[in-house]
Amino acid sequence: MQQALERKIIFQDNHEAFALLGEGDEFLQVFRSEFDCQFISRGTQVEILGEGAQVEMAAKVMEELLYLHRQGTTITMHEVRYGIGLVKGGKGEALHTLFGDTILVTARGRHVRPKTLGQRRYLDTIRHNSITFGIGPAGTGKTYLAVVMAVAALRNREVRKIILTRPAVEAGERLGFLPGDLQDKVDPYLRPLYDALQDILGQDTYTKFMAKGFIEIAPLAYMRGRTLEDAFIILDEAQNTTDKQMKMFLTRLGFGSRMVVTGDLGQVDLPRGVTSGLREAAKVLEHVKGVGIVRLAPLDVIRHEVVTRIVEAYGAYEEKRKAEKEKEKAKQEK
Repeated sequence: MQQALERKIIFQDNHEAFALLGEGDEFLQVFRSEFDCQFISRGTQVEILGEGAQVEMAAKVMEELLYLHRQGTTITMHEVRYGIGLVKGGKGEALHTLFGDTILVTARGRHVRPKTLGQRRYLDTIRHNSITFGIGPAGTGKTYLAVVMAVAALRNREVRKIILTRPAVEAGERLGFLPGDLQDKVDPYLRPLYDALQDILGQDTYTKFMAKGFIEIAPLAYMRGRTLEDAFIILDEAQNTTDKQMKMFLTRLGFGSRMVVTGDLGQVDLPRGVTSGLREAAKVLEHVKGVGIVRLAPLDVIRHEVVTRIVEAYGAYEEKRKAEKEKEKAKQEK
């Protein structure tokens, strides 16, 4: 039987206690549900009582979150749950440095940092490769972080422009019937990219950059025949490219450029029987030098925790359905 242990976490003031324990002690309730310990909150301190290992892990998470708060990180439910998961998984040291890598500061003064180990791996891969594939479910920050890295590269004069593109699957890449000029035609498909840019740059800077041509937004069909040099190019929703479109896009890479290709293989909208260019490229290019492939998981989802559960539930459902199809196919072959 493990020896009983007591640890105290002492806060500087009530503001710090509120930041770490949450509104209405919501973060503290998570600690109580995740650790077999007794937590006694008294003003500016929390006492943790229980068996040694559980107390040590709970105290480790609280101390690391307190450190992050003092370094300027806003503690949310994500940091609490993710921190608990890391410490329980024996990766508590990673929590100490994870949120310290500020990529840039947005127009509203928000520090953009990786929030999971998967996101940090994704950012490192972008830094060290000419082409990076970010593959994973909704909410893992694939597109937003790619745009952040593009803006940072533009600010640091590593590139001369940002090029954003996305397949317009619903219109079959035939945009002529839509009203307006090219910008009006592709706006509905590229709205998530606009939103990310406006959030990062602010409306005024975004408008100025667009007017000066520092940012170019075009449908994938308009990439054909071009060589893209000194640019940071992002292809979003790449699961909806065909194999030929993907090859066409990747071979547009010019000197001084970097590409990031993002997509979710669980949300392919191509017609039945059409191979996803993203799925094929991830297999073909897996060991090609200068190409990095990062597969983000439900654990990397930053949206509401219910979104993580939804992603996991759909993933399990798809796996079950795939297994059933394979079983049925094997039975028919017999």
